[in-house]
Amino acid sequence: MAAKTKSMHQIKQVIELFQKGKGIRETERLTGISRKTIRNYLHRIKSLDIPPETLLAMEDEPLSQLLYREAAPVLVGDDRYKIIERQLEYYTTELRKRGVTRQLLWEEYRKEYPDGYGYTQFCEYITRHLQRNQAVMHFTHNPAEQMQVDFAGDKLHYVDSSTGEMILCEVLVCVMPYSHYTFAMAMRSQKQEEFIRGLCYALEYMTGVPQSIKCDNLRSAVTKSNRYEPQFTEAMEYVGAHYGTTILAARVRKPRDKASVEKAVDLSYKRIYAPLRHHIHHSIEELNAAIRKQLEEHNSRLFKGKDYSRKKLFEEEKFLLKELPSSRYEMKHVTSGKVNRNYHVIVGEDYHHYSVPFTLIGKQMKIIYTADTVEIYDDMNRVAIHKRNYKRHGYSTKEEHMPANHRHQFAAKGWNAEYFEKQATAIGDSTLAVIKKILASKFFYEQTYNSCLGILRLGRHYTNERLEAACKHALPSPVLNYRTIENILKNNRDKQSTLFNEPVSLIPKHHQLRGPSAYQ
Repeated sequence: MAAKTKSMHQIKQVIELFQKGKGIRETERLTGISRKTIRNYLHRIKSLDIPPETLLAMEDEPLSQLLYREAAPVLVGDDRYKIIERQLEYYTTELRKRGVTRQLLWEEYRKEYPDGYGYTQFCEYITRHLQRNQAVMHFTHNPAEQMQVDFAGDKLHYVDSSTGEMILCEVLVCVMPYSHYTFAMAMRSQKQEEFIRGLCYALEYMTGVPQSIKCDNLRSAVTKSNRYEPQFTEAMEYVGAHYGTTILAARVRKPRDKASVEKAVDLSYKRIYAPLRHHIHHSIEELNAAIRKQLEEHNSRLFKGKDYSRKKLFEEEKFLLKELPSSRYEMKHVTSGKVNRNYHVIVGEDYHHYSVPFTLIGKQMKIIYTADTVEIYDDMNRVAIHKRNYKRHGYSTKEEHMPANHRHQFAAKGWNAEYFEKQATAIGDSTLAVIKKILASKFFYEQTYNSCLGILRLGRHYTNERLEAACKHALPSPVLNYRTIENILKNNRDKQSTLFNEPVSLIPKHHQLRGPSAYQ
């Protein structure tokens, strides 16, 4: 559309020439307006589907508003507008119904009024009516009055380093509407326990408690939604009582009730999701550390066109917050389980196995668990405490709970090349060189682990000093293994010095062996 550089007199001149059937070239010659501008105006005039004589009869201001879509014009003398004006509310209602389109409504309109508006102008009046009915009210938020919370629609993820599996995470976003100070945290799910834990971390991040917390109608928070008196879960009531705040719920399908957090979610996609899109994290803790770093940058960034940031505003707001209670609210679950033959009990909610001392096999244990920890009791005595693990059918095992023979097998699972090289380094350079040669002698490192273990254990029997000397003697040998080092130590060859670092022959002298002189 051409810019508003032409007077209404010129535009009416174009309309009049168009009414008389003049072509674009002739209109250009008569008005002095470029052909491109004339085409733009003619295209707009045709799309209005209003007779030229009606347009020419209009005052300049209504015609300007019509052409440039600044406001819906009042078409004096146009009966078609009076007809459609009466039905705009009906069309608005019908458009909310599934499958009803503007095209369908226009076709029904033209069947009833064959001389009515064309499709473009019909849609234009509906659009303007909708815009008038969708006016947005500005809300003024008082400091420390409320914290709004919501889950982001998109998820973040981390990669389990042990399995390579990509684990999707929900992201909880919380914001203080007065300062727009924002908190975000990756969580394993939207379950009630996780949601409450996220709220606790958010309040700690804010360093205080607002007068109210407003959330969406989540199943983890609201048992029965109602515009006036929603019913919250018992746990959420406890959270409100513990922190001395009021829990509120937004109206169903009314996102503007918590517009601040909706905006914060949108900004989190730009300020958190986008910068982290190429980063790989191997635990939810690592992911949250990265989120926290991005949050600091976001909250410290100046508002556009202003000389202060969210963080600066919040510094003024936080002094009005209530003090945090002395302890964090923790939602505890109590269950029981029998210790299996593998000295583990099962937390049924995650179906994860946790170890206890093997001497308790067959006994019934009391299990108390929260979002972070699992405590296991034998009567009143706590016998084990674990960090909670949400991996289904997984095992959390502590070495001190194992029988002696199981500990050996457990330690063997941790063997790798780095482990043996680190142990050899503590003994000496020659021992390290021998270990490296043995590790490199097989295609699979695991085939050499027993040899390396045996060599390192020789130091316990013969001392590390003798083991280092034996390895120094053995290095020039073309064959290196456990037997080679053991024979040197058994025969005390490590105590014999070699002149000029000559290679040590591992072949014993014998009268039946012929030397080089026999072949001259």
